[in-house]
Amino acid sequence: MNVSASAFLQRLTGWFGGAAPQAVDVLPVRVGGTEYRQSSSTPASVLGFDQALLWVVVALLAWGTVMVYSASIAMPDNPRFANYAATHFLTRHVMYLVVGFVGALLAFQIPMALWERMAPWLFVAALVMLIAVLIPGVGKVVNGARRWLSVGPVGFQPSEVAKLAVLIYAADYMVRKMEVKERFFRAVLPMGAAVAIVGVLLLAEPDMGAFMVVAVIAMGILFLGGVNARMFFLIAGVLVAAFGVMIASSPWRRERVFAYLDPFSEAHALGKGYQLSHSLIAIGRGEIFGVGLGGSVEKLHWLPEAHTDFLLAVIGEEFGLVGVLTLIVLFLWMTRRIMHIGRQAIALDRVFSGLVAQGVAIWVGFQAFINMGVNLGALPTKGLTLPLMSFGGSAILMNLVALAVVLRVDYENKLLMRGGRV
Repeated sequence: MNVSASAFLQRLTGWFGGAAPQAVDVLPVRVGGTEYRQSSSTPASVLGFDQALLWVVVALLAWGTVMVYSASIAMPDNPRFANYAATHFLTRHVMYLVVGFVGALLAFQIPMALWERMAPWLFVAALVMLIAVLIPGVGKVVNGARRWLSVGPVGFQPSEVAKLAVLIYAADYMVRKMEVKERFFRAVLPMGAAVAIVGVLLLAEPDMGAFMVVAVIAMGILFLGGVNARMFFLIAGVLVAAFGVMIASSPWRRERVFAYLDPFSEAHALGKGYQLSHSLIAIGRGEIFGVGLGGSVEKLHWLPEAHTDFLLAVIGEEFGLVGVLTLIVLFLWMTRRIMHIGRQAIALDRVFSGLVAQGVAIWVGFQAFINMGVNLGALPTKGLTLPLMSFGGSAILMNLVALAVVLRVDYENKLLMRGGRV
């Protein structure tokens, strides 16, 4: 076995074997002005990373796989999917998980310093893909929206790449502008212009949900990077006003808001309020402990998109209030854990890595919050999937890549705290 293969096996062993029992929050020792560090060849099997976070992610992926199968098992009864096998969506979902796992492994190998150097190029690549998807004959139209690029037999959403690209670019931007972060025109305005360009391209698809996530990620990183609070609230006000204008100027978006306010009314129950009304019926049927795995009635062609945007409704029907609360706790814990990894990186004077990790926490936490709010009727219907769980290849892939980057941040944190070098 060659050296590179041996090192790779050591790294895999470290991922699943755990870290050594020594404390990981001890800073390098200085004696007589000399700093004693371990060599840069310290194996990952000694350092490890946050295994609790890893296993929570694995649990969500496994639960999501079971629920995608449960929610889609009746799909072949629909004439639209008559040629599909009962396991069609399960098979594709597992395939997406395998591709995502490979992508995550590759992303974990990339040092954060290289991510920082690649930030502008990732942003440019995301812009190119967002432009390409709008070109007739290149972008694929589904349900009136041009959001997909065809990659062989599967579709890929550039908007998911844009979320990660904007996140990494914003973190790199704040590090470069740290000296002038209190100045609006030199620090905030250029980043605002970059997000506006991405927003225009996303709204042209249209994909307002993805634009909301991108805007919140950028705003969150600006705030965490130390932008003046007055400027932050000014940006927030401008964004809220912009979203208000977009809703007011779009009849079908206005109708969605009115349907959200009263989904069971005669005017909305069979129109824009149809999904929400059946989502609420599903969750209501679940009561405290649910009707049991596989026992959902709403997934039997009553609730559209049950395996994607409204997966939580099926979870609520089959696992009840207990299942929904368990899911909320898992996402809350995961978001808090990722934020802690980011704060730890910033405490080690690794601002870029810290902002990237915290940006991922904002992304996952906010998108999960929006999806849950929509399913529970607390927010207007929006086309955002439940991270790590809903059916969708590009979303699963980019979620796993983003979380692999967080684990890389944690790995480098532990390497530095044990006296190694990144």
